[in-house]
Amino acid sequence: MPLPSDSLAPDWAAPPGVRALFTTRDGGISAPPFDSFNLGDHVRDDPRAVAGNRARLASLTAPARPVFLQQVHGTDVVRLDHLTPDGTEADACVVQGPGLAATIMVADCLPVLLAHASGRAVAAAHAGWRGLANGVLEATAGALREAGGEGEVIAWLGPCIGPLAFEVGAEVREAFVLVDAEAAAHFRFHGQDGKYRADLPALARRRLQALGIAQVHGNDGSAAWCTVTQSSRFFSHRRDAVRLGSTGRMAACIWID
Repeated sequence: MPLPSDSLAPDWAAPPGVRALFTTRDGGISAPPFDSFNLGDHVRDDPRAVAGNRARLASLTAPARPVFLQQVHGTDVVRLDHLTPDGTEADACVVQGPGLAATIMVADCLPVLLAHASGRAVAAAHAGWRGLANGVLEATAGALREAGGEGEVIAWLGPCIGPLAFEVGAEVREAFVLVDAEAAAHFRFHGQDGKYRADLPALARRRLQALGIAQVHGNDGSAAWCTVTQSSRFFSHRRDAVRLGSTGRMAACIWID
């Protein structure tokens, strides 16, 4: 099945047989304010519409089955197998071999897709600021290398809240700077109530490069990648939850043919 016209296919040098996509708002059947390709089953959308959208996603990744996690802003990584049910609690997952799509849902947090150069294993991680600060990328890269063996890892960063929209308190900055003093370069003092603006993709790139992952593609922090400001293309919890009560969820998927 062809991708919806607005979906993103990562532009990266993935190993042969590794495929990936990131969904946008386009291509589904949900009614406003979840229009139209909402994949979240916990956001007050019509369950029938969510089921229809998930079926559409499964047709895009076929024959690999997307496995939807219950994400809790933690650092647990699960290795998926054919018995892994939807709703498994974790914030990252690893797939070894064909048949399953590592899947992360987001609506401002940063989705990170990882591929082992061997083509034998892939992974997806949910990197909001809490998970990122606490080591979700380190845990995911370690699990991927354990599954794939010797060889390089490449990464792709998907859309997320951008550096001009992500306002955080001093405690968020401190969580990063206590581990890496130079991470301070990715926080800009906003001057209002002691707030900062944080560059989430830049913080993730820094973490990945420290892990020896030199090839990091995708989100560069520019406006086109910002889920908050690109309202017609992306769902955004920060933009919509107060005004509308909730918002939809997009998915980043990676799998092996």
